[in-house]
Amino acid sequence: MFDDIAPTYDKLNHILSLNVDKSWRRKAVKRICSTNPQHVLDIACGTGDFAIALAQAGVPKVSGIDISEGMLEVGREKVKTLGLDIEMKVDDSESLSYADNTFDAISVAFGVRNFEHLQLGLNEMNRVLRPGALVCIVELSVPSNPILLWGYKLYFLHILPFIGGLISGNKAAYKYLPNSVLNFPKPDKVCEMLRLAGFEKVEAKAFTFGLCRMFTGVKKG
Repeated sequence: MFDDIAPTYDKLNHILSLNVDKSWRRKAVKRICSTNPQHVLDIACGTGDFAIALAQAGVPKVSGIDISEGMLEVGREKVKTLGLDIEMKVDDSESLSYADNTFDAISVAFGVRNFEHLQLGLNEMNRVLRPGALVCIVELSVPSNPILLWGYKLYFLHILPFIGGLISGNKAAYKYLPNSVLNFPKPDKVCEMLRLAGFEKVEAKAFTFGLCRMFTGVKKG
């Protein structure tokens, strides 16, 4: 599915989020860079927007992994055009090929809701992070305000699939995407899962009335 929508993925992301996704990404990049990481792994990197933002913010080494070769092909072209040095390869987020204690930080932007087994993915993030290193997860979320929730469901379940299908030619993909957000665990549950994976100082921060949340945690030393 992601291979199929890769060519129009970036364009649709910005259109369908009204470009607000860029501000969410900036806040997450700032949080990661505050820890001065030397090597960051961007999981479910897709077409590379977050990995590119990290590199442009001054992170010395950025690696990106995704399960979709189609998305990575688009990302590699963007990286090449910008003259950046970012490794991007196919890898399984629930069974990472990297050794224990490899990275200074991990980012996941709008990707964890697609994990088949979220807890396994969080466990793997903890494994490949160095003690004291940060995990930063940015994910679309459901607002708690009833009025906002009504408008949210109207847009996400009806308008978004129509526009997404029209531009990408794959309406089914843009029905899956909103459903994946609606079915994603509640913030308290995600925080609980992060702690279970071995993270401490776990926090969840809401952006734009709860349309997006940033989850952070630190690997226990």
